[in-house]
Amino acid sequence: MSTSGPAVQQQTATYVFAVCGHIDQGALATLPGLGENSPVRLLPFGTLTAIVQHVEAAHFSEDAWRERLSDQRELERCARAHHDVVSAAATRGPTVPLPLATLYRSDERAGQVLQQDADRFHNALRRIEGRVEWGVKVYTPTTPPRPAPPAPATSGRDCPSSGDGRAYLNRKRGIQKRREQHHDEALRTAETVDTALGTVAAASRRLRTHAQELLEPGRTQVLNAAYLVDEDRTDDVARTVQELRRSTGAEIEMSGPWVPYSFVGEV
Repeated sequence: MSTSGPAVQQQTATYVFAVCGHIDQGALATLPGLGENSPVRLLPFGTLTAIVQHVEAAHFSEDAWRERLSDQRELERCARAHHDVVSAAATRGPTVPLPLATLYRSDERAGQVLQQDADRFHNALRRIEGRVEWGVKVYTPTTPPRPAPPAPATSGRDCPSSGDGRAYLNRKRGIQKRREQHHDEALRTAETVDTALGTVAAASRRLRTHAQELLEPGRTQVLNAAYLVDEDRTDDVARTVQELRRSTGAEIEMSGPWVPYSFVGEV
């Protein structure tokens, strides 16, 4: 949670969802925000505008927020409400989302702190104007396909021999080699997809792949990436992904368009 200054006992605080240029208050009129019985509204600072809401300060204290983090349903509710406000603003123009639970003691303090980052906000708004984010995830089988079983021995001997030992070692080496080849092929697939989509995107960002225990059994995520794409190139992205599915044989998931969360920088 982002705060400003030492914790103090007070009734309300200013929650900041996002920063944008000019926006009509009407775009936010029907949004409940975090449901704190206070309207989502605009807070001008310099030549920019913050989208804010008064919230009960006690609901966002360190202890209260820690409790929310431990409640998955409540955390998802807050995240969805935050995203809904950001998305509504983004339909009216470039919008820089702020992290969940960005909080200040007052409107005045929020404006002062945000103004200190005005140059960074302007840079981010220029970078994302007219562009959206597409997410792409690539999966490959966790293990390589099994080779055909070896032909049965025809020597007629029932007792193990040194040849049997060598055959066993060769099989073990073969399994290891296939695993290494499978791993290398998966990495090449990820690079192929990332390079191809990079030719369509204005910018790209590789994200951390999901841990194996979070995935369905039998598949491994080899690429988790975000691409900043001009709004009029959506068809190019879809066409490129479809071609990559055919050429690589990999499972490729495409999602979006999203507000460019991955390309606004740390603000």
